Amino acid sequence: MDTTTALGALSVLATACAIFFGYAAFRRNAKQDDQGEAKESGIMLTEIGYVKSGIDDIKRKQEQQETQHIEVVTRITAVEESAKQAHKRLDRIENNGGTA
Repeated sequence: MDTTTALGALSVLATACAIFFGYAAFRRNAKQDDQGEAKESGIMLTEIGYVKSGIDDIKRKQEQQETQHIEVVTRITAVEESAKQAHKRLDRIENNGGTA
């Protein structure tokens, strides 16, 4: 009976060790998974930051282009008015027989 008791105690000890080491491996893998997910999240946030920065740059450039477009349209309008006035003066000169 002594051998049976020793084998029974040994099997209980082996089962307890298997449970302990299984749980330890589970915790270690869970920790590594959490670290991997945190790293991926960090990379994603960094990439999103780069995209946002690029969009902000594009918006700034678009606003500059709109400002330049408005300036060009204003200048063209002024040139058209000047040309209209010049045509009116030329028409008067032609109608007066070439004398100013």
